[in-house]
Amino acid sequence: MILENRKNIYFISDSHLGVPDYESSLKREKLMVKFLDKIKNDAIEIYLLGDIFDFWFEYKTVVPKGYIRLLGKLAELTDSGIKLNYFTGNHDMWIYDYFTKELNAVMYREPIEKQYGNFKFYIGHGDGIGPDDKGYKFIKKVFSNRINQWLFARIHPNFGIGLALYFSRKSRIANGNTDEVFLGEDKERLIVYAREMLQKKHYDFFIFGHRHLPLDFKLSETSRYLNIGDWVKSYSYIVFDGQQLQLKFFDDNTPIVS
Repeated sequence: MILENRKNIYFISDSHLGVPDYESSLKREKLMVKFLDKIKNDAIEIYLLGDIFDFWFEYKTVVPKGYIRLLGKLAELTDSGIKLNYFTGNHDMWIYDYFTKELNAVMYREPIEKQYGNFKFYIGHGDGIGPDDKGYKFIKKVFSNRINQWLFARIHPNFGIGLALYFSRKSRIANGNTDEVFLGEDKERLIVYAREMLQKKHYDFFIFGHRHLPLDFKLSETSRYLNIGDWVKSYSYIVFDGQQLQLKFFDDNTPIVS
């Protein structure tokens, strides 16, 4: 199928590859590769909205071991002309230029606005925005500080990456304790944030990851907030065909119909 006949834009996030162990991570990675292989003939653009890896830190000449199936498939897709957008999340904020050079990905570290046809999108990972959560916002500033990143890079990869993976495997995600319960529209930070944004400017769609809760929420008659969910439990994704935006769930036995 030639590129001109492709029309769909896909969004996935939060696969947290690397935890809780090699076997289960590899299983999720292979499933993601199958998904990407199924959409390659109708996808014009793909968004990876962060935390694809539970930990990623790039040294100048060293990157974390593994994930070769996913990285190879992404390279294949961009080589075929599909545009790849990668948003760093709170677990993989230390991606620097490796994905740009090797995968031809467009990298983002903050939410962005995009216009597709008559529809205006606001897209981001979703961490560190919205009210409260001051503790995490402080930690994010510490981790994103260039001096602190330079200091961590002085640690030998065997120790630095090993230490980070040790703590990753103790996280709530690694232990299956993700908070997939809707807290109510007044307590969901990203809904509150989206409504505040709508007071300043209109957006048809807000799309975020981070929350691990597949959600399609009507903010107004003309605006929706969607959370992609994750590829830890839900295996959910969002697809936009130029007119309709849908939240879907991947079943390896069900063909994706464009």
